[in-house]
Amino acid sequence: MNNYIYNTSGYHAGYGYAAGIGGMGMFGNFICFLFLILMLASAWKIFVKAGKPGWAALVPVYNMVVLLEIVGMPIWYIFLMFIPLVNIIIGLVVLLNLVKSFKKSMGFVLGLIFLPMIFYPILAFGKSRYTKIRN
Repeated sequence: MNNYIYNTSGYHAGYGYAAGIGGMGMFGNFICFLFLILMLASAWKIFVKAGKPGWAALVPVYNMVVLLEIVGMPIWYIFLMFIPLVNIIIGLVVLLNLVKSFKKSMGFVLGLIFLPMIFYPILAFGKSRYTKIRN
């Protein structure tokens, strides 16, 4: 005797779950894409506020060179950004100088680190103005 139960409709219940999971993946990808666009637009606007071309925010490595110019740090620091652990320190120093150049409080750095999708657009589209700093 056969112990399996056959479904005459040919539909297996597991397929519905797989379709739902696939839909959530597509929704998650869409949300990530929206955040990517928001962050790129914010970087573009920050560069323009600092008097640099906005398209430079889209070019890998070159955007870091331009960011170093914006925050008043030597360009050769770009090489330090390729050294593990050192790049974390340099990144924090760059963020500190970026916040200083837009005359924001030091607490704003924590916002840029932990909630970038909120604080970068505030920096980019808010009323803050860029002022060149000297190190």
